[in-house]
Amino acid sequence: MTRRGFFAVAFLVLLAFDTAGQMGFKLAATSAGMASLDREWFLAVLASRWVYLAVAAYVGAFFIWITLLEHAPIGPAFAASHVEIVSVLLFSVLLLHETFTARQVTGSCLVLAGIGVLACGGGRSGAT
Repeated sequence: MTRRGFFAVAFLVLLAFDTAGQMGFKLAATSAGMASLDREWFLAVLASRWVYLAVAAYVGAFFIWITLLEHAPIGPAFAASHVEIVSVLLFSVLLLHETFTARQVTGSCLVLAGIGVLACGGGRSGAT
């Protein structure tokens, strides 16, 4: 596998883990009911299978992230690690039937544009 192919696969796996983690926490919180920050609510969160998916996903994301930091330039790596902001929104709309407003579409486009700018400029140094 080429270096570029390795980065592409690693970023896609990181995106999958990050998205699964966020979705897992959302589903765990939803299944626990209205947040009350008391013992019963906390135990309800722990009883949800979704919280364990979320924790496992974050552990996986941590190992992929550490591997990427070892091999990838920091600018593009940091930028690409934030695509999950948009993927979580899309999966929430598709799987959880949440709303998708024009403001969210605009925000998602701006996030993706910012990630693109950071990713493209990651290999350059400010020093001359």
